[in-house]
Amino acid sequence: MSTFNKTPLIKKRWIIILFLLLFINLYHLPYYFSKPGDANVLNTIIEVEGGYEDEGTFMLTTVRMGKANIVNYLLAQISDTRELIHEEYILRSGETDQEYHQRQLLMMSSSQDIATIVAYQQAGKEAYFQNYGVLVTGMIEDMPAYDLLELGDLIVTVNDTQVKTVDELLAQLGDQQQNNKVSLSIIRDEQKSEVELFVTSFPEEVDPTGKRMGIGITSPITKRELIISPNVTIDTKKIGGPSAGLMFSLEIYNQLVEEDLTKGYNIAGTGTINEEGEVGRIGGVKQKVIAAERVGADFFFAPNEFNSKTSNYQEALEASELINGKMEIVPIDSFEDAITFLENLEPK
Repeated sequence: MSTFNKTPLIKKRWIIILFLLLFINLYHLPYYFSKPGDANVLNTIIEVEGGYEDEGTFMLTTVRMGKANIVNYLLAQISDTRELIHEEYILRSGETDQEYHQRQLLMMSSSQDIATIVAYQQAGKEAYFQNYGVLVTGMIEDMPAYDLLELGDLIVTVNDTQVKTVDELLAQLGDQQQNNKVSLSIIRDEQKSEVELFVTSFPEEVDPTGKRMGIGITSPITKRELIISPNVTIDTKKIGGPSAGLMFSLEIYNQLVEEDLTKGYNIAGTGTINEEGEVGRIGGVKQKVIAAERVGADFFFAPNEFNSKTSNYQEALEASELINGKMEIVPIDSFEDAITFLENLEPK
């Protein structure tokens, strides 16, 4: 009677299983997944020199994101707290994950500056911008800038005309025609150099009309220094994006003025803010509501978008209802709206 050696077969099965596990975990689909992040207490992140203390807290809510593998994709299909976003809504044309991450950090930095100037001006403190040029934060593949510029380059002149802001850069490039030569002065690694590019049409996926002309820079940012007194320190480490603008401005303002606007409450929220103090739409509001509810926030400020039926405020209400939330969702259109709401609160 012969015996059958099963050892090679067992090894083969384990190799197949290991390969499948690696494939499931390492193969990325063309999606990003998002889930609730943290609710960070802002008085541990922001410190105004000689600032006043508060009894309650303002909180920054975040969303955690990552490239979706098969497991993440399936979890998002059955979870009420996770969402899938196709990569075309996250990455710009030709943008890498590294470029996206750098863009988010630059946007966060810009958001901090704007929030600071809004808060300081509201408090009657000195605050103004000094502009230095335009930072390259993204480029379109197969366009002239892609091969000749690098992320982080600072553009200071166009055709010998000084440019200190994005608006000035766009004004110089706006009337250029196909094949026009453009000379840029840039600063890279503290060294100034000249770069010559030719204007061309944008790729079809960026501009299906074929009428737009340019050199291939996407969403440039004005490099500027915020001059303020007293000084403020903001430590956000690797938090990216502009969605903390409203809550940053409230925390900074609260440290600048003697009255404690928190009045002992825990106040979370989200929303961009511009230099006029207008609060704008953000992504991931559902997950941010969940993050705030988990830590017991009393209020959640959400962009109202001037009573839009599809506003972040409406999304936040739906998310709160879904999880049987206890905190109050507050519609906010401007920094002034938030201040008025807080001033009218009874102390806790």
